Amino acid sequence: MNRDRTAATLGSWRTALRIARREARRTRGRTALVLAMIALPVLALSFAAASYDMGELSRAEELDRQLGAADVELRWTAVNPLKQDAWGQNSWPVEGDLAPRTRPVTAEEIHALLPAGSRVTRLRRWVPFEVRVDGRPKAFDARAVDLTDPLTRPLATLRAGRPPATPDELAVSPAALRALDVRLGDPVRTADGTTYTVVGVVEFPDNLREVVALRPETPPGPVSPPDESWLVDLPGPVDRTLVDRLNERGIQVTARTPLPGREEAFTGPGLPDPEQAGNAVLVSGLGLLEVVLLVGPAFAVGVRRRRRDLALVAVAGGDAAHLRRIVLADGVVLGAGGAALGLLLGVGAALAGRPLVEQYVVGARFGGYRVFPAALAAIATVAVLAGLLAALAPAWTAARQDVVAGLNGRRNPPRHRRRWLVLGLLLTVAGAALAALGANRSSPSVVLTGLILGELGLVFGTPTLIGLLARAGRLLPLVPRLALRDASRNRSSAAPAISAVMAAVAGSVALGAYLASDEARSRAEWQPGIPPGQVLLLRSGGATAATLPPVAEVAEPVRAALPAATVVPIATPACARPASAEDYCVATAVLPPERRCPYELGNAIVTADRALADPRCVRTVRESTGIYLPVLIDDGRALPALTGAPAEEVAAATRTLAAGGVVVTDPAQVVDGRVTVAVTHGAGDVTATASTTLPGHLLRGGLPVDRLVLSPSAAAAVGLVAEPFGYAIDTAEPPTAGQRERLSAELSRLTALSVLTDDQPGSDQRSLLLLLAIGSGVITLGAAGVATGLAAAEARRDLSTLAAVGADPRVRRVLSLCQAGVIAVLGSALGILAGLGSAAIILLSLNQRYAQAWPAPPPYPLVVPGLTLGVLVVVPLVAMLGAALFTRSRLPVERRLD
Repeated sequence: MNRDRTAATLGSWRTALRIARREARRTRGRTALVLAMIALPVLALSFAAASYDMGELSRAEELDRQLGAADVELRWTAVNPLKQDAWGQNSWPVEGDLAPRTRPVTAEEIHALLPAGSRVTRLRRWVPFEVRVDGRPKAFDARAVDLTDPLTRPLATLRAGRPPATPDELAVSPAALRALDVRLGDPVRTADGTTYTVVGVVEFPDNLREVVALRPETPPGPVSPPDESWLVDLPGPVDRTLVDRLNERGIQVTARTPLPGREEAFTGPGLPDPEQAGNAVLVSGLGLLEVVLLVGPAFAVGVRRRRRDLALVAVAGGDAAHLRRIVLADGVVLGAGGAALGLLLGVGAALAGRPLVEQYVVGARFGGYRVFPAALAAIATVAVLAGLLAALAPAWTAARQDVVAGLNGRRNPPRHRRRWLVLGLLLTVAGAALAALGANRSSPSVVLTGLILGELGLVFGTPTLIGLLARAGRLLPLVPRLALRDASRNRSSAAPAISAVMAAVAGSVALGAYLASDEARSRAEWQPGIPPGQVLLLRSGGATAATLPPVAEVAEPVRAALPAATVVPIATPACARPASAEDYCVATAVLPPERRCPYELGNAIVTADRALADPRCVRTVRESTGIYLPVLIDDGRALPALTGAPAEEVAAATRTLAAGGVVVTDPAQVVDGRVTVAVTHGAGDVTATASTTLPGHLLRGGLPVDRLVLSPSAAAAVGLVAEPFGYAIDTAEPPTAGQRERLSAELSRLTALSVLTDDQPGSDQRSLLLLLAIGSGVITLGAAGVATGLAAAEARRDLSTLAAVGADPRVRRVLSLCQAGVIAVLGSALGILAGLGSAAIILLSLNQRYAQAWPAPPPYPLVVPGLTLGVLVVVPLVAMLGAALFTRSRLPVERRLD
């Protein structure tokens, strides 16, 4: 019995698939539409999968880029014996702590540990290299490698010229050649004054960005052992005795094959992070739902056009299961066709566009040509599933149709039960509650799950909303009334299209509102370290305190760029009598014990509640989110440029500094006109702290930033001296971008100084908001166009009736305009409301959670993304105008046969 039933089911499916193939050939327009909507996401995913697989290097490919033509790579990182894994990725001391090697390594020391006949060459994968481009300092990724050596020659590909042969020559990558705006033979001057000649153009496969190749002996000076490695060509194989001898000296070994006597490091089964995997599954589910909603109307229209054929199947003895299989087979055939087309185009695009992705996306050369078969199979399965799900609702409708009505060509009005509306409301409420819970607990997976449930609830409630609007349409003129009536009669095709638009717009608006709110919160949280408009000149590019020029020399180029500016030096405290170069001294202002907040960060919420109610825990000063300045030593001349305080406050502070006192900005640090200053002196692992009470002045009216300024005499009293740190420029008005560039160019001739201003960072979300709006707009246009075209095909009989009674030919254009408007306007309106509601729920939940934290961060304001909403308001108008323009005005006339 079971065998017969299985055979009958398989035979029924074979027949259904043959009918689906025949129907796909007969209705080529609908077939092409469905194939395109399924193939496009498959194309994108297969392109990404194949590109990802080619970009994931195998171990052999990684070792080729690491070793070049060498047999092993040696890194002398310690002076005590090491243990390591078989591939040289990890090492650890045999006993005790790691004792790092600090003395530079020579080639002779490496040769002494290797078999006779070995060849070695030194390699440094990162060295500092900074030049000035258009007057501004620019750092490049530089490598010190001898590209004339056969061992290291495979590490890079020579594109033009020749490899550097002398210490004053260099080669550059094509990107660096463009950035430096030089040609072969031109000189390049670094920020420290060294001049090199460009002799070649090379390409490192692991970095296609701006890279500079220097000789291994440059830049001059001692090299720290962790910054270098040695490539070795051995006369024989790598044996265990050699590896043991090298590990015994603290040398880590990497070879092309697993090292003998060493175990491979266990990295686990390679399972993805559960949170990330859950988020990926949920986002993929949202994408699948969007495809199903976009494709569903085409299957619904196909079922309505085949009412008579399906009725004939029922008359011939077909039951409801047979009718469902016939419609579901359409989804299987078109899903498989879309998957095959998308895979073919996606993999082809990945192979053809590989050089562009390498150059402009990844910034590195891929490995071998691969296509990720497992991922492609999963993508194809999901595509077939999307077609099957899109045909599910039409299949259920076809199985319940009236056979007599289908044979007569009559259409029964759709009956929509209230249970779908109730289910939609329940899902919407549950989704909103779940999203709020996830936001309160900082769980993206829970938030996404809630949003998906809410979106499904709105999808289930959309048909009822269409019916309500159709009832209200009796008050409208003829053509809009017809458009609403058609949407109500054809809810199986109109509701998915409206839901697709709603889902895309809701996601775009919700994410856009969150990004806009986060940006507004960041602006409110921003605290500059110096007054906006003022300028700091700080040493950079290897400059030291001893190399900073006098103020008079700096003032000349400053006045050339900023005529009304005043230059004052700024200094930081240093140890007066350091015992070694590693000694350091740190000065801080100490809060009195009775004014300290008794609660520590990280305690329970009840502690946070108590801290928020304790006035000792409310700080009147803030941490700088811009330029950070350490404790300063000054006589008062730098206070106007660094604090922005009123003139009378600066004068009072200057008098305190002249009397040997200190200046602070936190009122809690001043007790009876005095401030306690603690100095911590560190010498290796030993630290000592001493405190001294000095006359203090509270600086009011300036930036609310915690600041401590010592006078020279106060610094001397606590064992500190002033060390030049840079210069402060007090400007009459904020400098323009051109003035800053000119100042950098003028100072580059004097010394290595960075020009810094603490301006509020600009918005970096505008492009992302625009991209979100464009993405949802494209979906809106596509859904409106598809639904309008299908509705126009269904309304041919109504248009013929209008033509018969003498309707104006322009009615057809206006009807298409209104039909597109029903889809685009209703979907966009629902999406905007749903998106803003989702964003509001998430932001309110986050604010409620943060309100219980201590210190309490600024709350998220609900900011409506104007750019996103502007685009989404324009898109429905574009859809309506496009539908009107691409619709023929002539009404169809069908002749009746007598």
